[in-house]
Amino acid sequence: MRYDAAMKKTPSETAVENDEKQLLGGLTREAFLQAYWQKKPLLVRGAIPGFEGLLSPEELAGLACEDEVQSRLVIHNKGQWILEHGPLDEVRFGKLPERDWTLLVQEVNHHLEEAEALLERFDFIPHARLDDLMVSYAPDGGGVGPHFDSYDVFLLQGQGKRLWRVSQQEDLSLVEGAPLRILSDFQTQQEYLLEAGDMLYLPPHVAHWGIAVGDCMTYSIGFRAPSAQELTTQFLGYLQDRIEVPGMYGDPDLGLQPHPAEIGGSMIERVSEMLDAIRWQQADVTEFLGRYLSEPKAHVVFDPPRTMTLSTFQKRLQTSAIRLDSKSRLLFHGNRFFMNGESVDASEPELATLTELADRRSLPPCAFADMVLVERLHKWYLAGFLRFERT
Repeated sequence: MRYDAAMKKTPSETAVENDEKQLLGGLTREAFLQAYWQKKPLLVRGAIPGFEGLLSPEELAGLACEDEVQSRLVIHNKGQWILEHGPLDEVRFGKLPERDWTLLVQEVNHHLEEAEALLERFDFIPHARLDDLMVSYAPDGGGVGPHFDSYDVFLLQGQGKRLWRVSQQEDLSLVEGAPLRILSDFQTQQEYLLEAGDMLYLPPHVAHWGIAVGDCMTYSIGFRAPSAQELTTQFLGYLQDRIEVPGMYGDPDLGLQPHPAEIGGSMIERVSEMLDAIRWQQADVTEFLGRYLSEPKAHVVFDPPRTMTLSTFQKRLQTSAIRLDSKSRLLFHGNRFFMNGESVDASEPELATLTELADRRSLPPCAFADMVLVERLHKWYLAGFLRFERT
């Protein structure tokens, strides 16, 4: 058999592949997608060996006190669920009971570089589907009750232990009047006690209930799953400013109506014919999806850096890696790129570089010769969409 050196993997490539398999319990990414994704739960012991978390409970509480951070406090007291939305006051934490409460902070990846690196481990799921990293802290007994999510989630255990009760029950009816989506009749089918570094994957609509066993922190990697109604509504709104239907309503053959207040059948038929002229192409759907899926959430604000001239920026690119800001979303289809809700066509010289930036979220130092590319990166940098990595 002929030895092909090109097929031999480097030690670093082998290590990365082993880490990927360990994350999924020995499964390849392809095997996981085929057998588990949106099909059934998967428990992985030691998914990330030695993982104790990315921040302390105190640091998480500090984030929950900031105005631009989305956070929630859930308390279970005497059979009742209490929900408080952040930002929270630091004094509030000193008044909490010793057990049975949970602090949840959304989009930790927007505020912590290490969180960005954690999410990159899950890039076998398209970026267009990724939502955020939510981190929760709970003392003994804390949780958000039995519930289900409409999206996929990887539940990675940080410090401490959490007991997960899981059920693939069909009855998903909710407790009326509760501030949270609490299942009214949860029936435990499996139980898993997760320790630091363990991970549980759950597909959409699998009922689950996480209960802290002592103090614990959980890292939830969640994915977007917009409803058909949401997509339809948003797409129609997108079309509203982009379609042109020619003609005006007319009724030259109007006949006398017995009831002047009645909307006649002939009028309904004519308007129906006019609306039938509404058409869209696959390119319209692509443009809509790119803008919609890359559009930052309403509360997201970018912080532009101090002004940097184009020449200085070009020189800096030669010595410093540049990466997407943690809040930025860059997606593409073909040569059409979507940066935070804006779309641009990449020229042939730009295509490979922008594809790498979208996939890896960063570019290594380089003396870029294409000034169109440099100018585009410079524009995004000044908008706060890109930042230089710290050296």
